Amino acid sequence: MSPRDRATAERDPLRFIDERLSTNRVLRKALRYVFPDHWSFMLGEVALYAFVILIATGTFLALFFEPSLDTHAYAGPFAALRGHEVSSAYASTLAISSDVPAGLLIRQTHHWAADVFVVAIVLHLVRVFFTGAFRKPRELNYLVGVTMLMLAVLEGFLGYSLVDDLLSGMGLAIAYGVAMSIPIVGGDLAHLVWGGEFPGAHVIQSRLFIGHVFLLPAVLAGLIGAHLAMIIRQRHTQFRGPGRAEDNVIGTPMWPGYALRSTGLLLLVAAVLFALGGLVQINPVWQWGPFEPWQGTNGAQPDWYLGWLIGALRLMPPVEIVIGGWTFVPNPFFGGVMFPLIVFGVLYGWPWLEPRFITHDRTRHDLLDRPRDNPRRTAIGAAFFAWVVTVFAAGAADRAFLSIGVSYETQVWLFRAGVFVIPAVVYAIAARVARELRDAGQHPLRGRTATVVRRTEAGGFVETGAAADGRTADADAT
Repeated sequence: MSPRDRATAERDPLRFIDERLSTNRVLRKALRYVFPDHWSFMLGEVALYAFVILIATGTFLALFFEPSLDTHAYAGPFAALRGHEVSSAYASTLAISSDVPAGLLIRQTHHWAADVFVVAIVLHLVRVFFTGAFRKPRELNYLVGVTMLMLAVLEGFLGYSLVDDLLSGMGLAIAYGVAMSIPIVGGDLAHLVWGGEFPGAHVIQSRLFIGHVFLLPAVLAGLIGAHLAMIIRQRHTQFRGPGRAEDNVIGTPMWPGYALRSTGLLLLVAAVLFALGGLVQINPVWQWGPFEPWQGTNGAQPDWYLGWLIGALRLMPPVEIVIGGWTFVPNPFFGGVMFPLIVFGVLYGWPWLEPRFITHDRTRHDLLDRPRDNPRRTAIGAAFFAWVVTVFAAGAADRAFLSIGVSYETQVWLFRAGVFVIPAVVYAIAARVARELRDAGQHPLRGRTATVVRRTEAGGFVETGAAADGRTADADAT
């Protein structure tokens, strides 16, 4: 580098780079990008930052985890397990939790980040659905979001299945049964993935590790990048308000306002996740013990994001399709395959189902709806969400019901009825509330209307008018 170039770089490094790569125009455009000001847009960023924590903590854990089902006698610090035959995967997880400095903190933070990642994606998609942010021209970006949700659930399942404790082993056994239930190809598919009949030929662990640590994170990172690129290309949507139109965005520019705000959110998400990892116990694998098929008991609960699949398996009546003495469609297919296909099929198809059957509107939209603005969409979405939540509750609430004396059989029949009754009730209530709010033009959670009473010099009281959001109608008088 010449003395002149060195002096230029020291005085203005951006100018030095621009003279060689012509980056300033792109940089100025990026720094001037405007983000709308509304708290609900932060849900996607929470998911992004949870993913960042997942990558960081997962990289640390991968350095110490051993994805092998080879067994040996445990000789670690957990006295109840000493002398028991455990797999290398389970033993390395115990070692991370007890021997590796900060290992338990990182492992639990990783687990909490996975839960928050899925929660944030779900809430973000709920916001997108009820505000109509999936409409033209953002259908493709919406599909990317739904795909990320599906892969995030799969990624979480692969992650907690790696440990080879009793809970993850039972989860893999259920997954094997579901795979076997796929008509025609199920048996071959299950044998291919597991390397034979369950529990397989000890190849499943390395395949879970490759999928969880390498493949799915790379795919998710690519989808996140594509998601953000499409947002920037198409501009953010925004809610209606003063000065806001279909062809502009009113809010905070990238630099410095939004960048500093977003950095603060990143630090806050990281702080909360590490606080949860250090203070709130999650997945204590030393209590579950290693996976032994004969120790499996009823009542095992997977991570929450798989509760809806367990609920569907439990609620499905004992129905199978038998043709000529051959079971063409086994029972696990309906709850383990057909149910999630219906759920994600509706999610994937909604950008085209709504204009075809509800709104008949195929024009471009850059302004968002409030949920009340489209009562039918709001009612259908609320009913659909209630349907999935009811099935989820069937897979998650059985221990609580048993503790108050409700038998397992009674629970199943109650939830079977609830699957049909609850969505219908929710639809009727949501449709009526949305229509009434739309027609009245009121917001029940924003502001208040009251009579302001003022004390006079003589000691009496007089009404001075109405107040909203705690402010008097006659500000000068107060």
